[in-house]
Amino acid sequence: MEMSPMLSVGSCQYIDVRQQEYVAIITLNRPARLNAITWDMATEIHGVLDCIDNAFPAIRAVVITGEGRGFCSGADVSDMAKRLNNRQANDSNVTDQPSITMQLAPHFRIISQPIIAAINGVAAGAGLGVALASDIRIASTEARVGSVFVKRSLVPDTGVSQLIGAMAGPGIAYEMSLTGNIYDADWALAKGLINEIVPHNQVTIRAIDLANQISSNPPLAVKATKQLMRNIYPDLQQIIEAEHEANRDIHGSEDRLEAVNAFLEKREPKFIGK
Repeated sequence: MEMSPMLSVGSCQYIDVRQQEYVAIITLNRPARLNAITWDMATEIHGVLDCIDNAFPAIRAVVITGEGRGFCSGADVSDMAKRLNNRQANDSNVTDQPSITMQLAPHFRIISQPIIAAINGVAAGAGLGVALASDIRIASTEARVGSVFVKRSLVPDTGVSQLIGAMAGPGIAYEMSLTGNIYDADWALAKGLINEIVPHNQVTIRAIDLANQISSNPPLAVKATKQLMRNIYPDLQQIIEAEHEANRDIHGSEDRLEAVNAFLEKREPKFIGK
């Protein structure tokens, strides 16, 4: 293959973007927070995806991974705590924060290029949504997955409520969503949530190799195939909106505030059902 035009996405603070041949590699870069997603990080991801899809069609596949020990630990709880503690529960700034993160899932589905998640560590909450919304998932031996929303007094978002069931069946979706437990890579592979497990130091290499294989195929056929495969899933945007509405109903609850504060204070929460 001849070289593609070099990708240029401008300056990003919370993600790194590089190009290898026809593959764009996005690295979530908040390792001290296990790459937890903030409003600003989500905005950067959306911007890069738009740039790749609209301005750089020569990019034929995308790999997304995390810097350091984690893939993505979910939405940043400290960021959410500021909104919960400093604003009224019905303030749009409270409820809009999950929305921009949740919209990553349908954006991953809409973008023309296949996305491969190189899951190098924990993928929890919205981070699990990012992984499951990717088209292919390669996990390291150290990968962990979990729908931890319920432990933060939330319902699953970022498409997780639908994506787990579509891949692993409703029983597994109920178990993961209602317990909030974290599971290892072997469990995730057995349930169909990931495609394969590789040694930890090979996860990004393997994902890029797979992306290169995809990129060697006719681009129009690859894009058309992804568009066709999207029909496997019900309307993900409708699911996102339903998740968002459900979370709006409980954002101002006492249990929600207690869940966030207990997490930040590293103590057991005391829930009262209000």
